[in-house]
Amino acid sequence: MRNLEHVKHVIIKIGSTSLCNEDGQLDKERILKLIQQIAVLKRKGLKVTLVSSGAISSGMGVLNLSEKPKEISKKQALAAIGQAHLMQIYEDLFSLFHLKCAQILLNHDDFDHRKRLMNLSYALSSILDYDVIPIINENDTLAVDEIKVGDNDTLSALLLPIVDAQLLVLVSDIDGLYDDNPHTNPMAKLLSDIELVDDEIMNYAKDSSSQFGTGGMVTKLRAAKIVNDYGGDMAIVNGNNETALIDLLEGKQIGTYFSGKAGRTLSARDHWIMYRSSPKGKVIVDDGACEALKTHTSLLPKGIKEVEGSFMQGSVIDVLSFKGQLIARGITNYSSDELKLIKDHHSNEIESILHYKDYDEVIHADNLVINKG
Repeated sequence: MRNLEHVKHVIIKIGSTSLCNEDGQLDKERILKLIQQIAVLKRKGLKVTLVSSGAISSGMGVLNLSEKPKEISKKQALAAIGQAHLMQIYEDLFSLFHLKCAQILLNHDDFDHRKRLMNLSYALSSILDYDVIPIINENDTLAVDEIKVGDNDTLSALLLPIVDAQLLVLVSDIDGLYDDNPHTNPMAKLLSDIELVDDEIMNYAKDSSSQFGTGGMVTKLRAAKIVNDYGGDMAIVNGNNETALIDLLEGKQIGTYFSGKAGRTLSARDHWIMYRSSPKGKVIVDDGACEALKTHTSLLPKGIKEVEGSFMQGSVIDVLSFKGQLIARGITNYSSDELKLIKDHHSNEIESILHYKDYDEVIHADNLVINKG
């Protein structure tokens, strides 16, 4: 048995495959069975935040479409049509258990700006204080790049610090993470408990198949790392198991459980820099700077060889090696135009080049998060 006594608030992310039948249409009976379990968790005193996919599938059902269109604009239209229908289903089914829900649509920009992030946190906190279940989805009607498999895995992971949840549960169409492809190897073993998402664990996702696919499991493992780095736990369970959520929260050995018991490795601010902000550009640094940064020193202009993108002072940017490896992410003290002038120069030369100098460092160590992945 797992000890989940520390879990007071759980985020449940439900993928389209757990909401739809084999024809890709929303299945109210399947949704009802999931809501029944959520109702049980609520009666046990747990706070629940729901992240739900399915808007595009819902729109396809409303219009009786058998195939998802390829055009982005049509996918966006389906998301707009389907989101209202999906929320109506949720409202009707939750009301059977005397539960209320609220809709929130997000884009990555909502995580990128600290003030908007705080407003989101306050709003979600108030919704939960009213004993209402927030139902959150990517705003696919306005998003372009975000309409792809696995987005809500990342979205739900980013929400964990915002709503102060202790556990993220990804409800999918597979029992969890296996050490080999279970579709082709009947001897593949389910990995029950994982303490660290390292390269070995990530490699287990490369040979996935079906619509769950390579990208699907990869994004789930990345979500686990995001959650674990904040000290939270994550689990993958099979939505076809009609008691999966209840069994998991009762501590039974079900699915794959990613423990964050090693403790929070990133502060709230560092977690925002590394995961919840959207980098506005990048700098390429030499090997010497790469090694120095691993000891958590500041980034100086001398180590920068190339500058890519257009960004302002105060933006979050990526620091890459010549091989394209992400070394760190941090808040820059200089704009991209300024960095193009002072790169490969010593700090004592900044003033003579720019005719002013606010900082010796391009990114101070306090504003720099080293990538340990």
